Amino acid sequence: MYNLLSIISSATASSSEPNMAPQFRNKHIVQILLVLFSLFSSSLAEIIFEERFEDGWQSRWVKSDWKRSEGKAGSFKHTAGKWSGDPDDKGIQTSTDARHFAISAKIPEFSNKNRTLVLQYSIRFEQDIECGGGYIKLLSGFVNQKKFGGDTPYSLMFGPDICGSQTKKLHVILSYQGQNYPIKKDLQCETDKLTHFYTFILRPDATYSVLIDGRERDSGSMYTDWDILPPRKIKAVNAKKPEDWDDREYIDDPNEVKPEGYDSIPREIPDPKAKKPYDWDEEEDGIWKPPKVPNPAYKGPWKRKKIKNPNYKGKWKIPWIDNPEFEDDPDLYVLKPIKYVGIEIWQVKAGSVYDNILICDDPDYAKQIVNEVFANREAEKEAFEEAEKVRKAKEEEESQRAREEGERRRRERDNDRRHRHRDHYRDRYRKHRRDYLDDDYHVSFY
Repeated sequence: MYNLLSIISSATASSSEPNMAPQFRNKHIVQILLVLFSLFSSSLAEIIFEERFEDGWQSRWVKSDWKRSEGKAGSFKHTAGKWSGDPDDKGIQTSTDARHFAISAKIPEFSNKNRTLVLQYSIRFEQDIECGGGYIKLLSGFVNQKKFGGDTPYSLMFGPDICGSQTKKLHVILSYQGQNYPIKKDLQCETDKLTHFYTFILRPDATYSVLIDGRERDSGSMYTDWDILPPRKIKAVNAKKPEDWDDREYIDDPNEVKPEGYDSIPREIPDPKAKKPYDWDEEEDGIWKPPKVPNPAYKGPWKRKKIKNPNYKGKWKIPWIDNPEFEDDPDLYVLKPIKYVGIEIWQVKAGSVYDNILICDDPDYAKQIVNEVFANREAEKEAFEEAEKVRKAKEEEESQRAREEGERRRRERDNDRRHRHRDHYRDRYRKHRRDYLDDDYHVSFY
């Protein structure tokens, strides 16, 4: 409050100077109003849950035992990852390949009725994920957090799901009356190895926005982009085009008249350049006639010119009518009261770093968090590029070692092959010599 009064006092004093031009006084007044509005808005905004995974985060999160008895449960480790803009900014990272991961935190129960819901978090895929999720869930009702898993009902599921080079989906799944409804749009997620923020905003008018790194990627309405309610409007499939509907954009000019003698113009005429051959004998060859050539004066069948149709009504389309099966639900956007936030995913290759989880009702505050973290964006890129250089150098070293090992084995095989051939021919020689000496022809007679 003291800072606010100081700002107002300073700005008011400045704006009251006698030599100040009116436009500058007005500017100072606007600045005061903006400060007041900003502080007023911040006081009204509510941060339901914010997790930066600083020291003590384990007390807020419960690791699930789901899939543990089958030996398929993975675990999270507290780390900043292999490359980070700030080594002290830690998140939780999936570890151990080909595992299910499930962890959740209980939050103050809240409802998004008559208020905006903002769900935001950051994730960095440090691994070649191959196939796996990177999404987050909001849960309602009672949840046994030690048993939280893939079959636990949720109210909202949001985030990336990657599998191979084809599936790079960004899920937005909403629960309505106990049934899950995925968004109908094909939203794509980011697939590089840097940190990305995913933000979902749901408003009381049932409109929504999806942001990636603070920039709107898509937006729309729950009424049109989910098959939750029947559509408001449907096509009148039995409608027929009215008989007086003129959909001809151009028509023949009724005032144009065919020129006199137009139809008597021949298609072909005798070639005026043709000459009778010098050896043509009319008694034997008949009367000579010049060959026919296209008549340049012939313009084809006569047609009237086209003009704009004054009665043109446009292309007729099947009209839309009110859907008799549509029944509005003014609380369509309202989720069941949220009590938990959870991460439940499967990954073939582990290594994803979750961080900066935020649930609030203020999109501006969410954008502020993105800007704050991305202040270290260049440092993260540099760390990633350096890690890539090290990785490629190591791969080249391993490849060179493999080539040398392969060459060594090839030489050993060649040596073994030469030894086997030498022994084979030596044995054949010995056998042949023995047979030669045993032959009756070489027996001595004395």
